[in-house]
Amino acid sequence: MAAVLLVDDDVELAEMLGDYLAQDGFQVTTLHDGEGAVEAALSGDYAIVVLDVMMPKLSGIEVLRRIRAANSLPVLMLTAKGDDLDRIVGLELGADDYVPKPCQPRELAARLRAILRRTASGGEAATAPIVVGPLRIRPELRRVEWDGAVVELTSSEFNLLEILARHAGRPVSKSELSEQALGRPLARFDRSIDVHLSSIRHKLGVLSDGRSCIQTVYRQGYQLIRE
Repeated sequence: MAAVLLVDDDVELAEMLGDYLAQDGFQVTTLHDGEGAVEAALSGDYAIVVLDVMMPKLSGIEVLRRIRAANSLPVLMLTAKGDDLDRIVGLELGADDYVPKPCQPRELAARLRAILRRTASGGEAATAPIVVGPLRIRPELRRVEWDGAVVELTSSEFNLLEILARHAGRPVSKSELSEQALGRPLARFDRSIDVHLSSIRHKLGVLSDGRSCIQTVYRQGYQLIRE
């Protein structure tokens, strides 16, 4: 039973979502302000956080920023429908996924399960290290190193990089990346993949010739290149 921290200042909505998630097998704690959310999220008591962007005292974006400064606890953001800016900023700060409000409880539960499946250590993935040039990935530990130095990635960033590494030398389409790494079909105008990969490029080092190891392949997707 995964412990979920649900943070939303809309008390009625939070209770409704919490009741549904509890019936679906989650252990849910609800909070209604950002300040309490930070302390609770960093307590180590939760497997994942559902975080509304608009809240009193401390916004969801600031809560996410403080969580990411401390650890890589999975975070799913609730954003206003059509508010692309909040969604993009959340992804850039390390949110694992987002669901626009008003949302269907069933969709929220499915997204949470998908994130938790991907973040579970080991799982069904092969555990042998993946080495591509200076990049080394340990799937069973969900650990990434670049030239021997540990690189801190969010769960979604790790999933994307692992998929690219397993297909190093050939392009992987955005549709494949969305399905395999984020657990959902690629929606029209969805920039989540681009934002996550931009963050990964920033966190990784560059190759000996100064290029990023992740290249965009026109009309084909993204490719992890070999030196």
